[in-house]
Amino acid sequence: MDMEYSSEARAALTEASEGCVLTAYPDPGTGGAPWTIGYGHTDGVQQGDTCTQSQADAWLAEDVETAVADVNQYVQPQLTQDQFDACVDFTFNCGVGNFNSSTLCRLLNAGDYAGADAEFAKWVNGGGRVLPGLVKRRALEAAWFNTGA
Repeated sequence: MDMEYSSEARAALTEASEGCVLTAYPDPGTGGAPWTIGYGHTDGVQQGDTCTQSQADAWLAEDVETAVADVNQYVQPQLTQDQFDACVDFTFNCGVGNFNSSTLCRLLNAGDYAGADAEFAKWVNGGGRVLPGLVKRRALEAAWFNTGA
């Protein structure tokens, strides 16, 4: 049975982790591509693009649904709601291709939940350096995954 992202509180944390910017900005890790707008939306975004708050909200909903569908499709064992939510936020931030090919996903599918949990902390780099915002976000995801905190 497919799961859904669990609550407005979790969605609000995704929003807060991303922040909302209505003018395209460069990736913090690369200083360039991929260009991002709204709440972390990158599809088709180019330097100089702008959007309205309504468009940013719509993209957020679409991008979260893409992450939800991806986790439902690629994770075989049943997850707790908290584990699912952590994986959705991770997928939203890192991208579906990165999640699908990740050791985190492979370990989940092997039933190695402790090993999967340890993988969150490995995804904190951007542009070859550790980004403090990603360290914080991955710690939050790991807390969700383990305890629902």
